[in-house]
Amino acid sequence: MAGTAGTPGTPRVLRAMNDRAALDLLLEHGPLSRTRIGKLTGLSKPTASQLLARLEAAGLVLAGGTTEGRPGPGAQLYEVNPAAAHAAGLDVTPDRVLAAVADITGRTVGRFELPTPGRRAAAPVVRQVTDALDGAVKAAGLVRDDVHRLVIGTPGAFDPGTGRLRYASHLPGWHSPALLGELAAALPMPVEYENDVNLAAVAEQRLGAARGHEDFVLLWNQEGLGAALVLGGRLHRGWTGGAGEVGFLPVPGAPLVRKVSRTGSGGFQELAGSQALPQLARDLGVTSVPTGVYHEAAAALVARAARAEDDPHRRLLRTYATRLATGLASLVSVLDPELVVLSGTSLTAGGEALRTLVQDELEELAASRPRLVVGDVTEHPVLRGALESALAATRDEVFDTSR
Repeated sequence: MAGTAGTPGTPRVLRAMNDRAALDLLLEHGPLSRTRIGKLTGLSKPTASQLLARLEAAGLVLAGGTTEGRPGPGAQLYEVNPAAAHAAGLDVTPDRVLAAVADITGRTVGRFELPTPGRRAAAPVVRQVTDALDGAVKAAGLVRDDVHRLVIGTPGAFDPGTGRLRYASHLPGWHSPALLGELAAALPMPVEYENDVNLAAVAEQRLGAARGHEDFVLLWNQEGLGAALVLGGRLHRGWTGGAGEVGFLPVPGAPLVRKVSRTGSGGFQELAGSQALPQLARDLGVTSVPTGVYHEAAAALVARAARAEDDPHRRLLRTYATRLATGLASLVSVLDPELVVLSGTSLTAGGEALRTLVQDELEELAASRPRLVVGDVTEHPVLRGALESALAATRDEVFDTSR
């Protein structure tokens, strides 16, 4: 039947399209006047005025200040109402759950970190998730029901057939096939689950070094070694969600690892993962190798090697670059990406010095020539990606004025 909501080309749908275009412009540019919105959208002044009145009545925009620095009275400025909706993200590791809440504009308004030490001391997963979320919600001055959507980032991926977490044996308590149902029952909002490295790629694609790129690989090295594959602008997750688990990739220079589902590791992880760097440094004659948490020690080693001028540190950085390029060559040969983003503390700590060495080595090992860059989103990239993913879905729902 013509003229019903959702029918392409009807006045209601066209108005909704204009509404969304205006809201996206306000998110991108900040406060704008009616005249400026009209120019950016191509709408007439009367139509832009009607649009803003409609969005203001719906609680989606607020009339704020006025323009300054021009002759005559200032024009009224409009902005997205930050309180129109909120979204949340969680970044889960074996040691802690980091939670944050953002308003609809993307501004983080609450954050909370819940330590989860040790397999025996850890509380049940459902309690960990709710406690972390409630901490961030409280810090934001909200209640749990104010959150429209939650995205949880974990290592590995949940098998769509069984609901069981795979590729993350080191994450205690998360492997029950009943877990997703229990979390759904405990949380009042829609919940999505995503691989942590995929979320780091989301953050780089929307906020960082991969903006404007439709095909790229993000190589991650921190607690584990992994990759995110973005093809045609979309994440490629694979049949079981395991696409990008490159730590299991057999590579030259490392012994062939068998029964990888039991060991939780593979050739590329053994060759270039964070846990391999301290011993590699000792083998190359580096003194005063940092101790403690292995991925923190690895990042400190790489940062020092990128700055130092002595031979042992130079050898360490060159050898590390060769090992990284060895695994990357396989990805590049199969996927032929436009861009490779280096992310995770054991890569970003090396900065431009490490990037240059990996780029040079990769050009020797692979036929194609992708551009390598260091990731821009270095502060909690997994959490930032979780928030961006949750916000995108929340905006699609809240900004839809066709209903």
